[in-house]
Amino acid sequence: MPNTVLYLVPTPIGNLEDITLRAIRILGEVGTVLCEDTRTSGRLMQHLGLKKPLLSYHLHNEHQQVPRLLERLAKGETMALISDAGTPGISDPGFLLVRECLAQGLGVECLPGPTAFVPALLKSGFGAERFTFEGFLPVKKVGRRACGS
Repeated sequence: MPNTVLYLVPTPIGNLEDITLRAIRILGEVGTVLCEDTRTSGRLMQHLGLKKPLLSYHLHNEHQQVPRLLERLAKGETMALISDAGTPGISDPGFLLVRECLAQGLGVECLPGPTAFVPALLKSGFGAERFTFEGFLPVKKVGRRACGS
């Protein structure tokens, strides 16, 4: 198994105290934190008392960033990918970088943590022993009408 160089670190949805001890440790150990919005992630890092370089990685720049990041990761730099809230790769950037890391034999580890749909499912009162998640509704109202909502 290759040494882990990329960590997918879930972040709190709402309350900043809802982060695991392991997530805090990993964020403190990596060289760079990749994040959707450096302002949002900066508030989390400040809350945790951590100072790390934050690098913008979001839907609008991931295709340009991936080759540069792969080069740095291949040299042994460690990075954590976080989203603004929840688990990276679940309706957030992450898939492309993970896929390319795996294709190059670079180690990737995903920490367990919060996802928005699990609390919603549990709070709904519906049975949670079987369910299907097909993504979130589009943000814009026009898109929601197109989905039949």
